[in-house]
Amino acid sequence: MSLPRPRLLAALLLTPLLAGCFAPGAGADRVGGTGGGARLRVALAFPPAERLSPYGADGTILTRLGVTEGLTALDGDGAAAPALATSWRQEGDRSWLFTLREATFHDGTDVTARAVAASLARAAAARPAPAALSGVELTARAVDARRLRVTTGRPDPILPLRLSSPGLAVLSATAYARKGAVDPVGSGTGPFVLKKVNGTVSATLDRYDGYWGGRARAGGIDVRFVADGTARTNALRSGDADLAEAVPVAQAATLAPGTRRETATTRTTSLLLNSRSGPLRDAGLRAAARAAVDTSGLARGVYEGHADRGAGIYGPAVTWAEGKHLKPAGRAAARRPDGTVVTLATYDNRPELPEVAQVLKQQLEKAGFRVKLVVREYGRLEGDALDGKFDAFVLARNSLVDTGDPVAVLASDYTCDGGYNLALLCDRAVDRAVAAAERTADPAGRRTAALRAEAAILGTDTVVPLVHQRVVTGVSGTVEGVRLDPYERTLVGTGTRR
Repeated sequence: MSLPRPRLLAALLLTPLLAGCFAPGAGADRVGGTGGGARLRVALAFPPAERLSPYGADGTILTRLGVTEGLTALDGDGAAAPALATSWRQEGDRSWLFTLREATFHDGTDVTARAVAASLARAAAARPAPAALSGVELTARAVDARRLRVTTGRPDPILPLRLSSPGLAVLSATAYARKGAVDPVGSGTGPFVLKKVNGTVSATLDRYDGYWGGRARAGGIDVRFVADGTARTNALRSGDADLAEAVPVAQAATLAPGTRRETATTRTTSLLLNSRSGPLRDAGLRAAARAAVDTSGLARGVYEGHADRGAGIYGPAVTWAEGKHLKPAGRAAARRPDGTVVTLATYDNRPELPEVAQVLKQQLEKAGFRVKLVVREYGRLEGDALDGKFDAFVLARNSLVDTGDPVAVLASDYTCDGGYNLALLCDRAVDRAVAAAERTADPAGRRTAALRAEAAILGTDTVVPLVHQRVVTGVSGTVEGVRLDPYERTLVGTGTRR
């Protein structure tokens, strides 16, 4: 696939953008403070939105960099696998017993059942709640030093999956020293210890030699948060970065074939329509907006073949959902927009999204809407979106990132009490369908119930799936052991080195 000449020329002209972005001497000769192993230089797309609190979107930054872990993790099939817990068993409908491995926090204290219980209690009390705990009442109590009992307010058959969420990372007591704040500096359990955070600009990590999973091969990580996709790509191409997250599809062809990795993900880009306030409270106008959107050209045009046309909340990387989506029911009849003014917002951390928004703006205006477009960095948009200050929002969301459970994302994103409800949807029929799926323990039945709830959500015309994305990561030819997964939870691990 050839890159259009104007985009290629622009990319090459902007090559110096990140020169000097990483500290001088951060090359192969620079090693970690504990000795041995070249440091990795990583350019991430999303600056911290909440001071690296694990309870929101920043949680995946911490897991991708190998700073934090939960009691469980997700394996390649999306099932719960051991992490800080070596095993678990269900004791009743609402109670599970977890056995911990021997491990230490980055501050040198032991990972005990009491410490884990205190950490989970802080997550359960956080407001807004971590997405994995949306609608879930959770308590944890130490049985003895190495065993922990976790209880839920109602039966929760996927609790081990839920506890794999980046938002439920286990931190030491030092993380909670300041009232009302969570500080992951020096308080995680992963192979790399977070030493310093420079606002939304950079972060410094060193290898943690006491890691239970073995000594990491890299001496540390120097991170730059670079919202501009062109700058991230240029840093890799110029040798100023070893890893570049979320390479723009417009620039993927400028990288040597061996330095770009494409990963099919469970990420869906959608148009979210505000049904709580503003003109799109009217279901007929939402139906008109949905009908105006033509997704056929987005995957081929904006994403240049690095995406699939939107089929639902779950995309083709969610293999069990492919070809099984149900037809949405109960949609309202479309009304004529007659010049209705709407504000459409998106963010530029994922560089395709502003272009997607421009295409949507043209389509909506052709249908009779008048559209005001707002584009900012994600951290400056999320709060306003949750407060209902936009009529429409273009969001790229990994549908399984929070728990690996297909129902959890529906509860957090599309129910009245959802903690990450950027769609601002509150529909009792949807809540009932999601609750029915949450009560279903059998995995096959749970997936069927999730598809029913998906159909109910789409029937409100509050969310319009646009494309299912394949993510391109830039990896230097000297780097080995990068961890890329469809859930986008991991990037650097013990085996990553250069």
